Amino acid sequence: MRLLFRAVEEAEPGPKWAGLFAEYWPAYRRWWGREGVAARPTWREGRNAIRRHMPEILDLHEELSELAGGGDAAARFLSFLRPPAYLAGCSQAVWPGETPLLVRNYDYNPHAFDAVLLKTRWRRGVIAMTDGLFGVIDGMNDAGLAVSLTFGGRREIGEGFGVPLILRYVLETCENAAEAAAALKRIPCHMSYNVTALDAARRFVTVWLAPDREALVTHAPVATNHQERVEWAHHARFTATVERERFLLQRLTLHPETEERFIGAFLRPPLYSTAFAAGFGTLYTAAWRPAEGAMALCWPGADWPQSFAAFEEGARQILTPEAIPAPL
Repeated sequence: MRLLFRAVEEAEPGPKWAGLFAEYWPAYRRWWGREGVAARPTWREGRNAIRRHMPEILDLHEELSELAGGGDAAARFLSFLRPPAYLAGCSQAVWPGETPLLVRNYDYNPHAFDAVLLKTRWRRGVIAMTDGLFGVIDGMNDAGLAVSLTFGGRREIGEGFGVPLILRYVLETCENAAEAAAALKRIPCHMSYNVTALDAARRFVTVWLAPDREALVTHAPVATNHQERVEWAHHARFTATVERERFLLQRLTLHPETEERFIGAFLRPPLYSTAFAAGFGTLYTAAWRPAEGAMALCWPGADWPQSFAAFEEGARQILTPEAIPAPL
């Protein structure tokens, strides 16, 4: 399978973002409205929820909604309020060395993925992998804060926002792990996710979000696809969440290693997945270095470094391992 990744820089919301949204909107709309448009919150509900919980980005939501065409459906979609359920795999861990480093694998359906690394300066400088072109699945800001998410392994769905918008809010408004933790505890999330935040002073938290119980702030350096215990056994077996967590914890405690070797472990089993047909293949590995304002997207045999100081716009076409021809 071939995956096309794009890196786009646009300081303020403008024609680049609008062009991407126009390209992606037909697929977004099919997914968002698959249970019927009436099942989704109204424009007013979405606007009021952002105003209540994330007022600092209300004007940004309005500006992007206008760029998206000013239509009712697009504005409702961009509120990320009570979206359809979506699941992912994912592994993430904080490297135990002195340099702040957050590494993650994003395991998801390759046909439902932005594949856009977007550098902006909306409220502050942010580089992030996007979801819905407004939300964030992992990223960092120019204050030296990096965040990343994994699915929390629970089926409950409730009132709240899709977690990518919450991560966007964190990067646009927070400067360190403590501020990120406070925001994550406060803002309602519609499903269960694990969010790791790492700052430039190497302080980190992993917050267990859930729609039906209070968010819990932990100092776990590793997150896979369960929280305190496995609550969805079938999903846990299918994604090997416990096995991946054990593997990472062993590397953190038993095998001191360089940054390069630590990142390399994410590019091989058991962390790296080729279950693309089932919607849980590893689409990329990201290494975030918030103290340096630098990061890299990585794949087996390839990487794409980026930073606030030197951001390269362009595209990279990646062959997933199952699609790479065997050597003669």
